[in-house]
Amino acid sequence: MAWTKYQLFLAGLMLTTGSINTLSAKWADMFSAPGCYGTKDHNFSHPFVQAVGMFLGELSCLVVFHILLCHDRRRPEPSMEPGQSFNPLLFLPPALCDMLGTSIMYVALNMTSASSFQMLRGAVIIFTGLLSVAFLGRRLQPSQWIGILVTILGLVVVGLADFVNGHGDDSHKLSEVITGDLLIIMAQIIVSVQMVLEEKFVYKHNVHPLKAVGTEGFFGFVILSLLLIPMFYIPVGSFADNPRQVLEDALDAFCQIGHKPLIMLALLGNTVSIAFFNFAGISVTKEISATTRMVLDSLRTLVIWVVSLALGWEKFQGLQILGFIILLVGTALYNGLHKPLMDKLPCFPREQTAEEGDAPERERLLGGGKTTQES
Repeated sequence: MAWTKYQLFLAGLMLTTGSINTLSAKWADMFSAPGCYGTKDHNFSHPFVQAVGMFLGELSCLVVFHILLCHDRRRPEPSMEPGQSFNPLLFLPPALCDMLGTSIMYVALNMTSASSFQMLRGAVIIFTGLLSVAFLGRRLQPSQWIGILVTILGLVVVGLADFVNGHGDDSHKLSEVITGDLLIIMAQIIVSVQMVLEEKFVYKHNVHPLKAVGTEGFFGFVILSLLLIPMFYIPVGSFADNPRQVLEDALDAFCQIGHKPLIMLALLGNTVSIAFFNFAGISVTKEISATTRMVLDSLRTLVIWVVSLALGWEKFQGLQILGFIILLVGTALYNGLHKPLMDKLPCFPREQTAEEGDAPERERLLGGGKTTQES
Protein backbone atom coordinates (compact mmCIF):
# COMPACT_ATOMS: atom_id res chain seq x y z
CA MET A 1 0.00 0.00 0.00
CA ALA A 2 1.37 3.38 -1.03
CA TRP A 3 2.19 5.88 1.68
CA THR A 4 0.22 9.09 1.94
CA LYS A 5 1.96 12.49 1.83
CA TYR A 6 1.46 12.80 5.58
CA GLN A 7 3.11 9.43 6.22
CA LEU A 8 6.05 10.39 4.00
CA PHE A 9 6.33 13.66 5.90
CA LEU A 10 6.40 11.83 9.26
CA ALA A 11 9.03 9.36 8.05
CA GLY A 12 11.18 12.18 6.72
CA LEU A 13 10.73 14.19 9.92
CA MET A 14 11.81 11.25 12.08
CA LEU A 15 14.86 10.51 9.92
CA THR A 16 15.87 14.17 9.71
CA THR A 17 15.41 15.15 13.35
CA GLY A 18 17.01 11.91 14.60
CA SER A 19 20.09 12.67 12.50
CA ILE A 20 20.19 16.36 13.47
CA ASN A 21 20.15 15.41 17.14
CA THR A 22 23.50 13.62 17.05
CA LEU A 23 25.05 15.92 14.44
CA SER A 24 24.15 19.09 16.34
CA ALA A 25 25.60 17.68 19.58
CA LYS A 26 28.84 16.81 17.76
CA TRP A 27 28.88 20.22 16.07
CA ALA A 28 28.76 21.92 19.46
CA ASP A 29 31.71 19.80 20.63
CA MET A 30 33.81 20.98 17.68
CA PHE A 31 33.61 24.69 18.54
CA SER A 32 36.43 26.52 20.26
CA ALA A 33 35.95 29.84 22.06
CA PRO A 34 37.26 31.88 25.00
CA GLY A 35 35.62 31.21 28.33
CA CYS A 36 35.31 33.00 31.65
CA TYR A 37 38.17 34.14 33.87
CA GLY A 38 40.06 35.51 30.85
CA THR A 39 40.89 32.05 29.53
CA LYS A 40 42.02 31.59 25.94
CA ASP A 41 40.22 29.62 23.25
CA HIS A 42 39.41 26.07 24.27
CA ASN A 43 37.05 23.35 23.09
CA PHE A 44 33.38 23.46 24.08
CA SER A 45 33.45 20.40 26.31
CA HIS A 46 30.33 20.59 28.47
CA PRO A 47 28.48 17.26 28.22
CA PHE A 48 26.29 17.83 31.28
CA VAL A 49 25.10 21.20 30.00
CA GLN A 50 24.25 19.50 26.71
CA ALA A 51 22.35 16.79 28.59
CA VAL A 52 20.29 19.47 30.35
CA GLY A 53 19.36 20.85 26.93
CA MET A 54 18.34 17.38 25.76
CA PHE A 55 16.04 16.95 28.78
CA LEU A 56 14.56 20.37 28.07
CA GLY A 57 13.61 19.00 24.65
CA GLU A 58 11.97 15.99 26.28
CA LEU A 59 10.17 18.26 28.75
CA SER A 60 8.68 20.19 25.83
CA CYS A 61 6.86 16.98 24.83
CA LEU A 62 4.72 17.50 27.95
CA VAL A 63 3.72 20.93 26.65
CA VAL A 64 2.94 19.46 23.22
CA PHE A 65 0.81 16.75 24.87
CA HIS A 66 -1.39 19.31 26.66
CA ILE A 67 -1.68 21.49 23.53
CA LEU A 68 -2.81 18.49 21.47
CA LEU A 69 -5.20 17.41 24.23
CA CYS A 70 -6.81 20.86 24.46
CA HIS A 71 -7.11 21.05 20.68
CA ASP A 72 -8.68 17.58 20.54
CA ARG A 73 -11.24 18.38 23.26
CA ARG A 74 -12.54 21.31 21.21
CA ARG A 75 -13.48 18.98 18.37
CA PRO A 76 -17.08 17.70 18.10
CA GLU A 77 -15.86 14.12 18.54
CA PRO A 78 -12.60 13.98 20.56
CA SER A 79 -10.38 11.07 19.51
CA MET A 80 -7.27 11.52 21.63
CA GLU A 81 -6.94 9.14 24.57
CA PRO A 82 -5.27 11.10 27.42
CA GLY A 83 -4.55 7.95 29.42
CA GLN A 84 -5.14 7.19 33.05
CA SER A 85 -3.84 9.25 35.96
CA PHE A 86 -0.61 7.98 37.49
CA ASN A 87 1.94 8.79 40.16
CA PRO A 88 4.66 10.87 38.42
CA LEU A 89 7.28 9.38 40.79
CA LEU A 90 6.79 6.16 38.83
CA PHE A 91 9.03 7.74 36.19
CA LEU A 92 11.79 8.78 38.60
CA PRO A 93 13.89 5.55 38.45
CA PRO A 94 13.93 5.36 34.62
CA ALA A 95 14.54 9.12 34.49
CA LEU A 96 17.63 8.71 36.69
CA CYS A 97 18.89 5.97 34.36
CA ASP A 98 18.19 8.21 31.38
CA MET A 99 20.07 11.07 33.05
CA LEU A 100 23.13 8.94 33.81
CA GLY A 101 23.18 7.17 30.46
CA THR A 102 22.72 10.38 28.46
CA SER A 103 25.44 12.23 30.38
CA ILE A 104 27.92 9.40 29.82
CA MET A 105 27.11 9.33 26.10
CA TYR A 106 27.67 13.07 25.74
CA VAL A 107 31.03 12.68 27.49
CA ALA A 108 31.86 9.89 25.01
CA LEU A 109 30.77 11.97 22.02
CA ASN A 110 33.59 14.40 22.87
CA MET A 111 36.04 11.54 22.41
CA THR A 112 34.87 9.71 19.29
CA SER A 113 33.19 10.34 15.94
CA ALA A 114 29.48 10.96 15.46
CA SER A 115 29.06 7.89 13.22
CA SER A 116 30.79 5.53 15.66
CA PHE A 117 28.73 7.04 18.47
CA GLN A 118 25.51 6.23 16.63
CA MET A 119 26.63 2.76 15.51
CA LEU A 120 27.81 1.67 18.94
CA ARG A 121 24.46 2.62 20.42
CA GLY A 122 23.20 -0.53 18.71
CA ALA A 123 24.66 -2.39 21.68
CA VAL A 124 21.47 -1.57 23.58
CA ILE A 125 19.66 -4.59 22.09
CA ILE A 126 22.25 -6.93 23.62
CA PHE A 127 21.72 -5.76 27.17
CA THR A 128 17.98 -5.16 26.76
CA GLY A 129 17.54 -8.71 25.49
CA LEU A 130 19.57 -10.25 28.31
CA LEU A 131 17.92 -8.15 31.04
CA SER A 132 14.42 -8.85 29.69
CA VAL A 133 15.14 -12.56 29.97
CA ALA A 134 16.56 -12.22 33.48
CA PHE A 135 14.04 -9.81 35.01
CA LEU A 136 10.92 -9.89 32.81
CA GLY A 137 10.86 -13.64 32.20
CA ARG A 138 10.79 -13.13 28.44
CA ARG A 139 11.75 -15.95 26.09
CA LEU A 140 13.80 -14.79 23.14
CA GLN A 141 13.37 -16.52 19.80
CA PRO A 142 16.40 -18.20 18.16
CA SER A 143 16.58 -15.38 15.60
CA GLN A 144 16.83 -12.85 18.43
CA TRP A 145 19.74 -14.71 20.02
CA ILE A 146 21.42 -14.80 16.61
CA GLY A 147 20.72 -11.07 16.27
CA ILE A 148 22.46 -10.43 19.59
CA LEU A 149 25.53 -12.43 18.50
CA VAL A 150 25.63 -10.66 15.13
CA THR A 151 25.36 -7.29 16.91
CA ILE A 152 28.33 -8.19 19.12
CA LEU A 153 30.32 -8.98 15.96
CA GLY A 154 29.29 -5.63 14.47
CA LEU A 155 30.44 -3.79 17.59
CA VAL A 156 33.82 -5.50 17.37
CA VAL A 157 34.19 -4.43 13.72
CA VAL A 158 33.21 -0.81 14.48
CA GLY A 159 35.62 -0.77 17.42
CA LEU A 160 38.37 -2.15 15.20
CA ALA A 161 37.66 0.58 12.62
CA ASP A 162 38.05 3.21 15.34
CA PHE A 163 41.28 1.57 16.51
CA VAL A 164 42.73 1.66 13.00
CA ASN A 165 41.49 5.19 12.33
CA GLY A 166 42.67 6.42 15.72
CA HIS A 167 46.31 6.22 14.67
CA GLY A 168 45.78 8.81 11.96
CA ASP A 169 43.09 11.00 13.51
CA ASP A 170 44.29 14.47 14.49
CA SER A 171 41.12 15.43 16.37
CA HIS A 172 41.13 12.51 18.82
CA LYS A 173 43.94 10.52 20.39
CA LEU A 174 43.71 6.74 20.12
CA SER A 175 43.26 6.42 23.89
CA GLU A 176 40.37 8.92 23.79
CA VAL A 177 38.65 7.07 20.94
CA ILE A 178 38.87 3.72 22.76
CA THR A 179 37.69 5.27 26.03
CA GLY A 180 34.81 6.99 24.24
CA ASP A 181 33.71 3.75 22.55
CA LEU A 182 33.79 1.87 25.86
CA LEU A 183 31.78 4.62 27.56
CA ILE A 184 29.11 4.43 24.86
CA ILE A 185 28.75 0.67 25.35
CA MET A 186 28.68 1.13 29.14
CA ALA A 187 25.94 3.73 28.72
CA GLN A 188 23.86 1.21 26.77
CA ILE A 189 23.81 -1.04 29.84
CA ILE A 190 22.23 1.82 31.78
CA VAL A 191 19.80 2.56 28.94
CA SER A 192 18.76 -1.12 28.84
CA VAL A 193 18.09 -1.00 32.61
CA GLN A 194 15.93 2.07 31.93
CA MET A 195 13.94 0.19 29.27
CA VAL A 196 13.40 -2.82 31.54
CA LEU A 197 12.24 -0.55 34.38
CA GLU A 198 9.83 1.20 32.03
CA GLU A 199 8.41 -2.07 30.77
CA LYS A 200 8.07 -3.58 34.25
CA PHE A 201 6.59 -0.62 36.09
CA VAL A 202 5.42 1.94 33.51
CA TYR A 203 4.02 0.18 30.44
CA LYS A 204 1.28 -1.57 32.43
CA HIS A 205 -0.18 1.89 33.12
CA ASN A 206 -2.06 3.49 30.26
CA VAL A 207 0.19 6.54 29.93
CA HIS A 208 0.32 8.53 26.70
CA PRO A 209 3.90 8.33 25.35
CA LEU A 210 4.26 12.11 24.92
CA LYS A 211 3.26 12.50 28.57
CA ALA A 212 5.69 9.75 29.57
CA VAL A 213 8.59 11.35 27.69
CA GLY A 214 7.72 14.77 29.10
CA THR A 215 7.52 13.49 32.68
CA GLU A 216 10.92 11.81 32.47
CA GLY A 217 12.25 14.95 30.80
CA PHE A 218 10.94 17.02 33.73
CA PHE A 219 12.76 14.87 36.29
CA GLY A 220 15.95 14.79 34.22
CA PHE A 221 15.94 18.56 33.59
CA VAL A 222 15.29 19.54 37.22
CA ILE A 223 17.68 17.05 38.84
CA LEU A 224 20.56 17.54 36.42
CA SER A 225 20.18 21.35 36.52
CA LEU A 226 20.52 21.22 40.31
CA LEU A 227 23.49 18.86 40.06
CA LEU A 228 25.34 21.43 37.92
CA ILE A 229 25.88 23.42 41.14
CA PRO A 230 27.97 20.80 43.02
CA MET A 231 29.61 19.76 39.74
CA PHE A 232 30.98 23.32 39.51
CA TYR A 233 33.07 22.65 42.66
CA ILE A 234 34.11 18.99 42.16
CA PRO A 235 37.71 18.80 40.89
CA VAL A 236 38.54 15.90 38.57
CA GLY A 237 41.99 16.98 37.41
CA SER A 238 43.09 16.11 33.88
CA PHE A 239 39.91 14.07 33.27
CA ALA A 240 38.05 17.33 32.66
CA ASP A 241 38.50 19.34 29.47
CA ASN A 242 37.69 22.74 30.96
CA PRO A 243 40.07 25.41 32.35
CA ARG A 244 39.15 24.88 36.02
CA GLN A 245 39.31 21.07 35.61
CA VAL A 246 36.05 20.51 37.46
CA LEU A 247 33.33 17.96 36.65
CA GLU A 248 31.24 20.60 34.86
CA ASP A 249 31.77 24.34 34.56
CA ALA A 250 28.38 25.69 33.46
CA LEU A 251 29.53 29.32 33.75
CA ASP A 252 32.37 28.62 31.33
CA ALA A 253 29.84 27.10 28.93
CA PHE A 254 27.70 30.24 29.02
CA CYS A 255 30.78 32.45 28.53
CA GLN A 256 31.82 30.42 25.49
CA ILE A 257 28.29 30.70 24.10
CA GLY A 258 28.47 34.47 24.61
CA HIS A 259 31.74 34.67 22.68
CA LYS A 260 30.50 32.32 19.91
CA PRO A 261 26.69 32.39 19.50
CA LEU A 262 26.83 29.57 16.93
CA ILE A 263 27.28 27.21 19.89
CA MET A 264 23.80 28.21 21.06
CA LEU A 265 22.45 27.37 17.60
CA ALA A 266 23.95 23.87 17.89
CA LEU A 267 22.50 23.39 21.38
CA LEU A 268 19.08 24.62 20.23
CA GLY A 269 19.27 22.18 17.32
CA ASN A 270 19.82 19.40 19.82
CA THR A 271 16.95 20.50 22.06
CA VAL A 272 14.39 21.09 19.31
CA SER A 273 15.30 17.96 17.35
CA ILE A 274 14.78 15.63 20.33
CA ALA A 275 11.26 17.02 20.80
CA PHE A 276 10.32 16.57 17.14
CA PHE A 277 12.05 13.17 16.99
CA ASN A 278 9.93 11.81 19.83
CA PHE A 279 6.75 13.20 18.29
CA ALA A 280 7.63 11.83 14.84
CA GLY A 281 8.53 8.42 16.29
CA ILE A 282 5.15 8.10 18.01
CA SER A 283 3.33 9.26 14.87
CA VAL A 284 5.21 6.85 12.57
CA THR A 285 4.28 3.94 14.86
CA LYS A 286 0.64 5.04 14.84
CA GLU A 287 0.27 5.98 11.16
CA ILE A 288 2.55 3.38 9.52
CA SER A 289 4.09 0.63 11.68
CA ALA A 290 6.60 -0.08 14.42
CA THR A 291 8.69 -1.97 11.84
CA THR A 292 9.01 1.19 9.75
CA ARG A 293 10.10 3.06 12.84
CA MET A 294 12.87 0.51 13.51
CA VAL A 295 14.09 0.77 9.90
CA LEU A 296 14.14 4.59 10.00
CA ASP A 297 15.99 4.50 13.32
CA SER A 298 18.69 2.38 11.68
CA LEU A 299 18.84 4.51 8.53
CA ARG A 300 19.69 7.65 10.49
CA THR A 301 23.00 6.02 11.40
CA LEU A 302 23.82 5.97 7.68
CA VAL A 303 22.72 9.61 7.30
CA ILE A 304 24.94 10.69 10.20
CA TRP A 305 27.92 8.82 8.71
CA VAL A 306 27.43 10.31 5.20
CA VAL A 307 26.98 13.87 6.53
CA SER A 308 30.05 13.54 8.78
CA LEU A 309 32.12 12.45 5.78
CA ALA A 310 30.74 15.26 3.61
CA LEU A 311 31.59 17.87 6.25
CA GLY A 312 35.08 16.45 6.72
CA TRP A 313 34.46 15.59 10.36
CA GLU A 314 35.91 12.11 9.90
CA LYS A 315 37.81 10.01 7.39
CA PHE A 316 36.39 7.25 5.23
CA GLN A 317 36.83 3.79 6.75
CA GLY A 318 35.77 0.66 4.87
CA LEU A 319 35.56 -1.24 8.13
CA GLN A 320 32.90 1.18 9.32
CA ILE A 321 30.68 0.25 6.38
CA LEU A 322 31.15 -3.43 7.17
CA GLY A 323 30.41 -2.79 10.84
CA PHE A 324 27.28 -0.80 9.98
CA ILE A 325 25.98 -3.57 7.71
CA ILE A 326 26.61 -6.22 10.37
CA LEU A 327 24.88 -4.10 13.03
CA LEU A 328 21.97 -3.54 10.65
CA VAL A 329 21.61 -7.28 10.12
CA GLY A 330 21.78 -7.90 13.88
CA THR A 331 19.10 -5.28 14.54
CA ALA A 332 16.88 -6.71 11.80
CA LEU A 333 17.18 -10.23 13.20
CA TYR A 334 16.47 -9.11 16.75
CA ASN A 335 13.42 -7.06 15.73
CA GLY A 336 12.06 -9.77 13.42
CA LEU A 337 12.34 -7.77 10.19
CA HIS A 338 13.46 -10.96 8.37
CA LYS A 339 10.26 -12.89 9.08
CA PRO A 340 8.20 -11.82 6.03
CA LEU A 341 10.98 -13.13 3.75
CA MET A 342 11.44 -16.36 5.71
CA ASP A 343 7.71 -17.08 5.75
CA LYS A 344 7.67 -17.16 1.96
CA LEU A 345 10.21 -19.99 1.88
CA PRO A 346 8.51 -23.41 2.04
CA CYS A 347 11.33 -25.00 4.04
CA PHE A 348 10.72 -22.74 7.03
CA PRO A 349 7.67 -22.97 9.32
CA ARG A 350 5.50 -19.88 9.44
CA GLU A 351 6.26 -17.52 12.32
CA GLN A 352 4.69 -14.28 13.39
CA THR A 353 5.23 -11.71 10.66
CA ALA A 354 6.77 -8.32 11.24
CA GLU A 355 3.44 -6.56 10.68
CA GLU A 356 1.68 -8.95 13.06
CA GLY A 357 4.48 -8.32 15.53
CA ASP A 358 3.69 -4.61 15.29
CA ALA A 359 0.45 -5.10 17.22
CA PRO A 360 1.98 -5.47 20.71
CA GLU A 361 4.79 -3.05 19.84
CA ARG A 362 2.29 -0.48 18.57
CA GLU A 363 0.20 -0.92 21.71
CA ARG A 364 3.27 -0.59 23.93
CA LEU A 365 4.53 2.55 22.20
CA LEU A 366 1.18 4.27 21.80
CA GLY A 367 -0.73 3.25 24.87
CA GLY A 368 1.70 2.74 27.66
CA GLY A 369 5.27 3.69 27.36
CA LYS A 370 8.08 5.93 26.41
CA THR A 371 9.36 6.30 22.90
CA THR A 372 12.81 5.23 21.90
CA GLN A 373 14.80 8.31 22.75
CA GLU A 374 17.68 10.03 21.09
CA SER A 375 20.12 11.05 23.73
